[in-house]
Amino acid sequence: MKFYLIKEKLEECTMDDIKESSVPYVAVLNSKEYAENKDYFNMGVDIDLDIRHIRDTKVVVNYDALTGTLNVPDNFSFSDDKFKLGFVLDETGIVLVDEDNYTENLVDNIRLSRKWRLPSLERFLYDFLEETIRPDPVVLENVSGDLDQIEQDIMKGKIETYPVQLNDIRSWLLDLHMHYEHLIDLSKELEENENGFFQEENLRYFRLFGDRVMRLQDTVGSMRDYIVQLRNLIGEQLAIKQNHIMTLLTVVTTIFMPLTVIAGWFGMNFTNMPSINSPYGYPLTILGSISIVLVSLWWFRKKKWL
Repeated sequence: MKFYLIKEKLEECTMDDIKESSVPYVAVLNSKEYAENKDYFNMGVDIDLDIRHIRDTKVVVNYDALTGTLNVPDNFSFSDDKFKLGFVLDETGIVLVDEDNYTENLVDNIRLSRKWRLPSLERFLYDFLEETIRPDPVVLENVSGDLDQIEQDIMKGKIETYPVQLNDIRSWLLDLHMHYEHLIDLSKELEENENGFFQEENLRYFRLFGDRVMRLQDTVGSMRDYIVQLRNLIGEQLAIKQNHIMTLLTVVTTIFMPLTVIAGWFGMNFTNMPSINSPYGYPLTILGSISIVLVSLWWFRKKKWL
């Protein structure tokens, strides 16, 4: 368990300090610690917090409290793993609950890097939510660079592994798009301020956060459209390759067609066939065949079919 008071900076304190202080507090607990101490915080929670079955990011308005969950994708590993945490808050402070060090690390980052001129619970919430998406612009920029490289490789004809890779990236982007959608809904629910926990002038923090998530969501949407274009480009490159193959087969067939006719003609068993008894018949036939091949190749190059 860790406890902080929201002053000019997050100031670490004890559990008893949060009762004696008039400023909002932040408590970081695991689910067992929360179950044992939730009555101490005296928040009017109608729907109990259960982080074992977190499926998405949302906030629920209780009679005298807000409960919520965050299901944050692990964007650096591109896996299906999620950071799951829950929270309960009222006008006096916020209790954050998770089973690993993810929440504690976020709060530690805020404690070490933030200093507020006008400290408030709303400002802490804004910074905490910002911490959950802080790596995302860098990750999206890296993925965008990967897509640019994929496009260059596709134009060079290297397309064997990219359909699967593009499908994986597209699936990850779809998951991220849904996560941003939930974050936007959460920011709007907080901005609604149904229980009146937040000061009116501080609701702008939630609007700012929602606007930033919308920009990230737009970026994800653009990248998904880009992937569709890359998949179409792969199809075009495959068609070009198939056309080259068909052109080559057509050229080969066209060249050997007259040679096949000659072979079939001179393979007939007629007594009076021209040049059959001439010492120059065989060399002339070879010379004629070579001439047919050379003339055909010259003609195809002139027509730019080769």
